[in-house]
Amino acid sequence: MELFANLAHGFGVVFQITWWSPSWLFGLSVPISINILMCLIGALVGTLVGVLPGIGTIATVAMLLPITFGLPPVGALIMLAGIYYGAQYGGSTTSILVNIPGEATSVVTALDGHQMAKQGRAGPALAIAAIGSFFAGCVATVLIAVLGAPLTKLALAFGPAEYFSLMVLGLIFAVVLAKGSVLKAIAMIVLGLLLSMVGSDIETGASRMAFNVPELADGLGFATVAMGVFGFAEIIRNLDHGAEMDRNLVQQKIAGLMPTRKDLVDSTPAILRGTVLGSILGILPGGGAVIASFAAYTLEKKLAKDPSRFGRGAIEGVASPESANNAAAQTSFIPLLTLGIPPNAVMALMVGAMTIHGIVPGPQVMQKQPDLVWGMIASMWIGNLMLIIINLPLVGIWVRLLRVPYRLMFPSIVVFCAIGIYSVNNAPVDVVLAGAFGLVGYWLIKHDFEPAPLLLGMVLGPLMEENLRRALLISRGDWSVFLSRPLSAVLLAIAAGLLVLAVLPALRAKRDEVFVESEG
Repeated sequence: MELFANLAHGFGVVFQITWWSPSWLFGLSVPISINILMCLIGALVGTLVGVLPGIGTIATVAMLLPITFGLPPVGALIMLAGIYYGAQYGGSTTSILVNIPGEATSVVTALDGHQMAKQGRAGPALAIAAIGSFFAGCVATVLIAVLGAPLTKLALAFGPAEYFSLMVLGLIFAVVLAKGSVLKAIAMIVLGLLLSMVGSDIETGASRMAFNVPELADGLGFATVAMGVFGFAEIIRNLDHGAEMDRNLVQQKIAGLMPTRKDLVDSTPAILRGTVLGSILGILPGGGAVIASFAAYTLEKKLAKDPSRFGRGAIEGVASPESANNAAAQTSFIPLLTLGIPPNAVMALMVGAMTIHGIVPGPQVMQKQPDLVWGMIASMWIGNLMLIIINLPLVGIWVRLLRVPYRLMFPSIVVFCAIGIYSVNNAPVDVVLAGAFGLVGYWLIKHDFEPAPLLLGMVLGPLMEENLRRALLISRGDWSVFLSRPLSAVLLAIAAGLLVLAVLPALRAKRDEVFVESEG
């Protein structure tokens, strides 16, 4: 019953009405729900981000962080959450229609979705993608609501040693689930941890790794690094690859959105499997929506009676990855809201948004800020409903946006990125740093380094250092505290086991196999 009471409280927060009196209405007041409006803006911006190639979710959330300064905390986080899961919907539209994945999570959707579009079945492909996303989003929201309170109670039993071990496990998960070389993933995490230490010592305030540069005295802002490594680097990569793609591929009107009975029968088991797989991988640190969509596609291909159908317009190849990426995008809020640990780069930026508003992420949030947590959970249901309406009836508008030439699009993206970075601290040096990290990010992408673990390491770095020092202070410098406390020892043992498994040739081959599908 407590769960239903909490959800009722959340919906009350979302639908809370305030009276708005703009000057142009001559003193008249209009009833408006700020949180519903923020949810709609988040869903629209997320869809736009998903549709337009060249700017990802991470860069967009980083760009919009400064805007949240002037918003109420609940509305700000509802908007940022809407952008994240909205982008998963939008990415499918362009993947299916023009074979251009707007989001990394939609790469595998393009394999069968675009083939269906070529066969004149773009409508059913879009409809199944939206239905799968909606169902997965609703299931994931229920999971957040159900697991939230028990995990929070468990988290209250955590001391500094357990938190440190949990973060080590999170970073090891990021290594195991990252695409490509294990060594490169470890290098990215170590680089992220090193970057997090630039600035002042958290205990003594002494300068470290700042090289007597005054601008580095307060450390590197993760928004600056994220914008450079993900925003600017993505723009450079698109220009390098000749992003001036044929945007007139879809001229005919999309008709017949309703899937056939056979489509529904074929796709239902795939949607269910994708939802379960995505929900699990979303909770794991380092997992997230990208790995979920790749893993779901691989699973469908393995289970299919005729695997050769995949890549030629199999509807299961659209249904399962789209369900998985949306489920993962929403269940990734579970470790953030209950443990205060971001499982992926976007959640790391959500930690930044919470910090801006003076909210300390962790197990205390559910008790001290019930409006925030339950309001965000309730908003996800409303957001998923909005996204069905935004994506299916308005699909023609989103397709027209693709006809904007990239040579006109990228300068405006650069300008918005620069304004966003400047407005965080009103510091021109941040824009220069973001540009420098853009070049670093481009180099990393060119040499097959995955930049997401870098941002995860950078966000978890200060938290790890703080808990490491606290644990050692409590134990008076005794390092065995991490092994003598049972929960901490179990977490470290799992982390060590995962790292050993990750470097075994058999498991590495299986791990790489998941990502090979996108190149077929």
